[in-house]
Amino acid sequence: MTARAGEPFDTNRAASGIEAALSAPVPTAGPTTDEGEPTTGEWTVTRGEGFLLLPLWESEALTGVYGARWNDAEAAAEANLAALVAELDRRWGPHHTLSMRVPLHRGRTGEPLPEPFRTLAARDCYGDLAVWGPVRPGGPPAAPRWLALSLNQSDGDAPMIMTALISDRPLTEPADRN
Repeated sequence: MTARAGEPFDTNRAASGIEAALSAPVPTAGPTTDEGEPTTGEWTVTRGEGFLLLPLWESEALTGVYGARWNDAEAAAEANLAALVAELDRRWGPHHTLSMRVPLHRGRTGEPLPEPFRTLAARDCYGDLAVWGPVRPGGPPAAPRWLALSLNQSDGDAPMIMTALISDRPLTEPADRN
């Protein structure tokens, strides 16, 4: 679960959270670490060398939800993502899509994934990435950042989670070595 569980989706709140994260420092070295809400331990951010990964929204759990109700929940989650993508396209121009196909395949073969793909896979963030960048945040640091959004679900009963990945490096597909 994330610290966003139970919150209704709000495009403006999500965009504001992204703006703040774009200006936040990212680690320049060291191990990847998860941080949680102090009282509940629910996931709030993952920090790794050159990146931040944070949850923006979490749907209700889908345990026992099937058929039309599940399709409606999926459509609502995809509509939330589309609304945020449209807002960010308005701010920073058109995004491009980065497929998670190669990282997924590499992870299944046991080949090590580079960061931040290793962390995305560890967090079950397998949704294709809508990527912008370089973008320059409104305040310090003035260095360009790359932003990626994705919608993810670890299994059919789990909630859907929208995440933002902030990187100080270009986000490109790892080379397919097969």
